[in-house]
Amino acid sequence: MMEKSRLKFFPVSFFATVMGLAGTSIAFERLSKIFKFEIQNIYITLIILCTIWFLFLTFVYLMKFLKYPEEVKKDFLHPVKLNFIPTFSISLILFSIGYEDLNYNLALTFWILGTIIHFILFLYIVNFWFFKDIKINTKNPAWFIPAVGNILIPFFGIKVSPELSWFFFSAGIVMWIPLFSILLYRMMFTDPLPLKLMPTLVILVAPPAIGFISYIKITNQIDSFAKVLFYFGFFTFIMLLTFFKSLVKIPFYLSWWAYTFPSAAFTISVVLYFRLTQIVFFKYLSLIAFLLTTVLVLIVLIKTIQAATKGEICVED
Repeated sequence: MMEKSRLKFFPVSFFATVMGLAGTSIAFERLSKIFKFEIQNIYITLIILCTIWFLFLTFVYLMKFLKYPEEVKKDFLHPVKLNFIPTFSISLILFSIGYEDLNYNLALTFWILGTIIHFILFLYIVNFWFFKDIKINTKNPAWFIPAVGNILIPFFGIKVSPELSWFFFSAGIVMWIPLFSILLYRMMFTDPLPLKLMPTLVILVAPPAIGFISYIKITNQIDSFAKVLFYFGFFTFIMLLTFFKSLVKIPFYLSWWAYTFPSAAFTISVVLYFRLTQIVFFKYLSLIAFLLTTVLVLIVLIKTIQAATKGEICVED
C-alpha cells in the first residue's frame, strides 16, 4: 500500500485508466470479428485484468475515503475534478459491455450498479453546474464525461429496457450539444487550457462516436441521424490529428489517459460502420485506428509506470 501522504492525494481520475484499458480491450474484440482473428482467450484475459485493476483502484480510493474523507469531499466540490468522478461508474458500465458475451448475469450486475451510481452522480453534477459559481476558465472537455456515461448505458441497457435506453441516450446526447457550445466559447474567447488539461481535448471524439454506436443499438438501423453522429466523430478524429504537434509537447500527466478511451470508442464506431455499410475503406480505417489506440495505450501505460516509480503520481496539485 502506498504511503499515507500519497494516499491522501490519490486522484479519482485514476479510474480513467480503467476506461482506457477496458475500451481498448472491447475494441480489440470487436475488430477481431471483422478480421476473423481467434482471440477469445486473449480477450478474456484482458477484461479480467482490467477488472482486477478496477477493484484495486476502488479499494485504494475507499481507503482514502476512510482515512481522508475531507479530501474526497474536495473532489466532489472541485469544478474540474468533479467531472472525473463518473469515470468510476462508467468503468462499471464498460464491464457490462465487456462481459456481455462471457457471463450475462455478471454483465447485468455491472450494468445495474453502474447505471444507478452514474445516474446519481449525473444528477449531483448537474445540480453543481446549475447552482455553484463556476468560472468559465474551469470549463474543459472533461465536462463531457458525465454525458458520455449516459450515452453508454444503452449498449447493454437495450437488452434490459428500450425505454430506459432512450431515456439515458436522450439525457446524454442532448446535454452534449450545449456543453460542446460552451467549450467552443471557452476555447475561442478565454484563456487557453492549462497544459495539464490539454490531453482532455481528445475527449471531443467520444460523444459522437459513442452516440453513433448507442443510437444503432437502440434503433437497429443506420439512418441520417446515425450518419451525422458517425461523420462528426470522424471529422473530430481528423481534427484532433492536426493537434498532434501541440499534444506531443505536453509533459506527462495522468490526464494523458484521456487519449485512450476516446480513441478506442472511435475504433469501435468505425468497426460498426463497416459492418453496417460494408464499405472496405472503413474496414482498414478501423485497423489503423486500433493500431493507433494500442500504441497510445502502451505509451501512456509505460509513462504512468515510470511516473509512479518516481513518486510523481498521487502528489498534491
